[in-house]
Amino acid sequence: MTIRVYGLKNCDTTRKALRWLREEGKGAEIVDLRADGLPPKTLKKWIDALGWETMLNRRGTTWRGLPESEKKDLTAAQAEALMNKYPALIKRPIIETKGGPVIGFKEEQKKKLQDL
Repeated sequence: MTIRVYGLKNCDTTRKALRWLREEGKGAEIVDLRADGLPPKTLKKWIDALGWETMLNRRGTTWRGLPESEKKDLTAAQAEALMNKYPALIKRPIIETKGGPVIGFKEEQKKKLQDL
């Protein structure tokens, strides 16, 4: 089974996750959120599983570049619309597993991924 790693090709954390998965003997491929896109249905599924607050990347340049009017008093629907419009607003990497999506790549996520 090939594991799909959703992120950006130039994202260091996404590249680290891909390298680690491959070193662990797990087949992994990248799905570039900008180049390949993300079906709105998939984003909705992830938001339902993880919560939009967890998914929204407020630390990146895309977020900082948004007008204050789009960031102020953000609702779940508005956040989802922004992530659909600007895929770089999605925290990464997101790794699809049988048990659901895993977001990020720290020790906690590595432990979850070792059991795949």
